[in-house]
Amino acid sequence: MKSVYLAGFDVFRPDAREWGETLKDLCSKYGFNGLYPLDNEAPRSLTGAELALWIYRANIALIHKADMMAANMNAFRGAEPDSGTAFEVGYAVALGKPVWAYTDDSRPLVQQIPGIRQPGGPAYTDTQGYTIEDFGLNLNLMIACSSQVIIGTVEDCLGEMAAHA
Repeated sequence: MKSVYLAGFDVFRPDAREWGETLKDLCSKYGFNGLYPLDNEAPRSLTGAELALWIYRANIALIHKADMMAANMNAFRGAEPDSGTAFEVGYAVALGKPVWAYTDDSRPLVQQIPGIRQPGGPAYTDTQGYTIEDFGLNLNLMIACSSQVIIGTVEDCLGEMAAHA
């Protein structure tokens, strides 16, 4: 049975542990073994930076153990996906693991991020004057070009993964 690392900001939900069990049950439904970051139990004696380093190492170990990744790339705390999840996607891609990213927003970035088209030019800029990617992609090109992007829920993603596994 192939294993799937379940990346995403879901670990910050108020019901994160229960949601993790739901995600792992969905993995089982599609023939996968789900690996959820909160499966790891940190030693109670760790705090602060030591605890953060332990969590980092434990999550990296799960990514190494996984055959593939399902990554929640929905916007989190703003217009972009969670930065930790983006790191995990890049790490898995660097290891040569297939990554499936899911999001509920199919709109191109120029429609997701408040901005304006600059007079006389094709570029869109955000409210701070930074260019907004305009490749017709709904995620940053580094995610969209390295992953199989699914528009929908985690279950939609797992279904697509099962169909191509």
